[in-house]
Amino acid sequence: MTSNKGDVIERIVRTKIGISELSRILHVSRTSIYNWFENGHVNLETICKIGQAINHDFANEFPEEFASAKHHTSMDVGPGKTDQNEDCSVQYWMNKYITLLEKYTELLSEYAKPEAKNSFINIQAPPPVRHTHEGIYH
Repeated sequence: MTSNKGDVIERIVRTKIGISELSRILHVSRTSIYNWFENGHVNLETICKIGQAINHDFANEFPEEFASAKHHTSMDVGPGKTDQNEDCSVQYWMNKYITLLEKYTELLSEYAKPEAKNSFINIQAPPPVRHTHEGIYH
């Protein structure tokens, strides 16, 4: 069985730091990291972020990708340009969705903190209702 990018990255990461620590550094869930390792389709940007987090240069493990990225970067006209084939791929959009979902989850958790609630919203519970038994027939 051949190892995919995820297997290679996982092996290197585990020799340097734990998955929980990596998830804290990258601000992503451990589940996302395990998914990257399992499916093996890790984009170059994510590989670079992992490399920075663990102080490792993955160019030795993935020389073709880094060479290809260097070639595409030199051909781009401006920032934010991506390869047309990558834009159309399912994997590209799946990674975009996961990134957006993680940012959304982070934002929700920030708003859930008590100190993050807006001070101008002051919602108070109504006074308790007193029930009487006067209207009940025996």
